[in-house]
Amino acid sequence: MTVTTAPTGPFGQCLVQRRLADLVLPAPAPAACHTVWSDLDDPAVPLWARVAFVAIGGLGVLTMQVFAVCIWRLLTLVRRGSVFSEASFRYVDVIVGAFAAASVLALALGVLLAPGGVAPGMVGLICGASLVLAGIALLVLVMRRLLRQAIEQAGEVRTLRSELDQAV
Repeated sequence: MTVTTAPTGPFGQCLVQRRLADLVLPAPAPAACHTVWSDLDDPAVPLWARVAFVAIGGLGVLTMQVFAVCIWRLLTLVRRGSVFSEASFRYVDVIVGAFAAASVLALALGVLLAPGGVAPGMVGLICGASLVLAGIALLVLVMRRLLRQAIEQAGEVRTLRSELDQAV
């Protein structure tokens, strides 16, 4: 596979970005829900548990897809040279929300599995993954603040440069 950086397609994405979209986007949340539902096709599993696991699975896939699309759009802004603009905050905020939602979903999965016959270590690992996802959301919030500072600093540089040009 050859990698090209030449813009192609309606969003100007490169081949790598299209391949990333081909990997993540074709598996929509309804397909994941159907897979989880059919895997739980056991009379011993109560209906509420099936619905809960299907909902968590489908929403988990949806959070991954939202994250992938936002990263894709941010990469497009980077390639255009306009990532240090107000437009990037929308995508960063959605990424924070996706990680926060994934953290809550992982915690809900751990809580649902705790009273069952699942090993306590597995429940602990799932809850630990929830904490890691929440930490990633906080880390992205810190990086958002750094982006804000970089944009403000770039504005100050432009102002100082224009004042210097007027003085010279």
